[in-house]
Amino acid sequence: MRFEYRRRRRGRESRPSGCPERVDASGARAYPLRLGAAHTERDVMKSRWDDKHATETIERYGERGIAEDLALRVYTTRLLGSNPRLVLHGGGNTSVKSRTRDVTGEEVDVLYVKGSGWDMGTIEPAGLPAVQLGPLLGLAALESLSDEEMVNVQRRNLLDATAPNPSVETLLHAWVPHRFIDHTHADAALVLTDQPDGEALCRDVFGDRLAIVPYIMPGFALAKKAKEVAEAHPEAEGLVLLKHGVFTFGDTAREAYERMIELVTLAEERIESDRSRAFASIDTTAADTAPHEIAPIIRGLLANPGDGAFEEPQRFVLEHRTSPEILAYLTHPELARYSQVGTVTPDHAIRTKPWPVVLPTPTRDDLGGWSAASRSAVDSYRRAYEAYFARHNPRHDGAKRMLDTSPRVALVPGVGLFASGRDATGACAAADLAETTIAVVSAAEEMSRFESISEADLFDIEYWSLEQAKLAGARERPLARHVVAITGGAGAIGRATALAFREAGAEIALLDLGGGDLDRAEHELESVGFACDVTSDESVREGFAGDVSRFGGLDIVVSNAGAAWQGAMADVADETLRASFELNFFAHQRVAREAVRIMRLQGTGGSLLFNVSKQSVSPGRDFGPYGLPKTAALGLVRQYAIEHGRDDIRSNGINADRIRSGVLTEEMVTARSAARGVSEDDYMSGNLLGREVLASDVGQAFVALALARATTGAILTVDGGNIAAALR
Repeated sequence: MRFEYRRRRRGRESRPSGCPERVDASGARAYPLRLGAAHTERDVMKSRWDDKHATETIERYGERGIAEDLALRVYTTRLLGSNPRLVLHGGGNTSVKSRTRDVTGEEVDVLYVKGSGWDMGTIEPAGLPAVQLGPLLGLAALESLSDEEMVNVQRRNLLDATAPNPSVETLLHAWVPHRFIDHTHADAALVLTDQPDGEALCRDVFGDRLAIVPYIMPGFALAKKAKEVAEAHPEAEGLVLLKHGVFTFGDTAREAYERMIELVTLAEERIESDRSRAFASIDTTAADTAPHEIAPIIRGLLANPGDGAFEEPQRFVLEHRTSPEILAYLTHPELARYSQVGTVTPDHAIRTKPWPVVLPTPTRDDLGGWSAASRSAVDSYRRAYEAYFARHNPRHDGAKRMLDTSPRVALVPGVGLFASGRDATGACAAADLAETTIAVVSAAEEMSRFESISEADLFDIEYWSLEQAKLAGARERPLARHVVAITGGAGAIGRATALAFREAGAEIALLDLGGGDLDRAEHELESVGFACDVTSDESVREGFAGDVSRFGGLDIVVSNAGAAWQGAMADVADETLRASFELNFFAHQRVAREAVRIMRLQGTGGSLLFNVSKQSVSPGRDFGPYGLPKTAALGLVRQYAIEHGRDDIRSNGINADRIRSGVLTEEMVTARSAARGVSEDDYMSGNLLGREVLASDVGQAFVALALARATTGAILTVDGGNIAAALR
């Protein structure tokens, strides 16, 4: 296959474009955890503190009135957050105790602590909201406090009422008597704690430098226990929270940060010295099936069925990952045991559910049999999830509402892992966590045996009331979870259509001839693009394979590529007419045929959208070479509607007119307005509405048709009103 991702991110070979790039505060790339291989010089855990960059940070924020301690807190938080071996997707927090002035000018003691929704790798001072410290300290006298009451108290004591919610671990940061506090879910620390003898192992590795806190769910009770342990060990440099993570303390930002690096390094060194490297010796021969060949099947299996005749399935976007370490993990004979034990840190369950689904190894000669076996595996997973919910909901008086039963991670031996999310960012996050799980579990299994928290504890995290409240308040855009491919995506109409679909929440793949126009469109739209010549069967297959490899499938295709040929029919050369039919008719057929193949593999329906033309019903003089294939394309729209309605695949078209684009160029506008003896403005606005129709109008019309669940075989005019081109 010749297709390839057009941009690589985060320095990881298996990571496609679209995943957020992680760099440290100095601009250096962060490197991924490689617990499955010996450390190289570049990925040894080491301090990235730089005096020059620290000073520049102080000066830059000082110009905005930010105090030095908060500036340095931001600097070292970024250093931590840019290293995926320490922090992934909200899995850590930092704080500093300081003084500032309130609105009256009075000095008050505050805790600057990471706020909800901020990424530690890119955090700004606003991401560390100030909470009055005195009232927080007073809460330590209480015997209990619900999560909702805790969040309310923390919000009431924000100096800025518009600031984000302080971390759920704010009380822990407040009550531990140290100025700078760092918290990470360092993978190496999890390897040590996620074993049956994790506590003893941590005592042996860290000695008295880290005090040990037993596993307790985040919130008031954990803060109370951490305070008790910290006060009982006043000389400790930090805390190990079993099955959870590491805290380090310091009088300065640098001291807390560098203690984290040093202590995590001790853990990594112990892992490397104790592991048997059993996983490294496993045969990791890949399956004969490419990821894009099975991704649509998996995506369809993971979709949650819709309710009612016109409610669409609840789709997911997929992300595929593979590497020698992943393939070794998936090939191990004990995969069925250790993959189902639980997550490596509790909050992973929120994004990945407590366990993945394991699918069989596919073979290209029997994808039908593999698909049936995989459906059986997913159905079993759903039943097991329902039973898991039924076991634990009674402990909460039956008050929880069951989440969807779809697995978030699918493990496919010989191919890799597929992670799902509501969008590409969510799928990327789930894949990052799944990769981390593989690294941590592999290392723990090579040392001893992986052990997670109990199933009951996993349930309590997954169904945490604070997370349930977030889900209840979430509102998705109308085309969220949908994947859209747009041919001619680098052109004026293609870009405008991409913007319209993005506003509706869809994931976008731009397909166009490779080169500068596609590169510019990718940059402008922050999207992904694949070189695709729609006049070539092979190129169309490869372009769609790129889309499927990136997002897992396809829900909507906008067959938009085209070009205008002019001339009187009696004079036009056969070669000209054939070239126009190749691009303006046969290309639509190639695109639709490949899109339908993918949609049928998914089994969740889809939408074919065609850019036809006003010329298909109201032809113009000397425009036959363009209008005739467009007339055929209009028939193609209806033929697909007839033949694939029962697959829940809708087929509709747009008849646009006088849109400035690669078809109607500025030179053409000038020539055609002159031929009609009118100004260019009058020519472009010569319709019932008396205004020029824009590419964005076409894009919005495509979105409207994509949302029209009961409409197929329709042609929508977008021409400002032209009765001669109107259909019924």
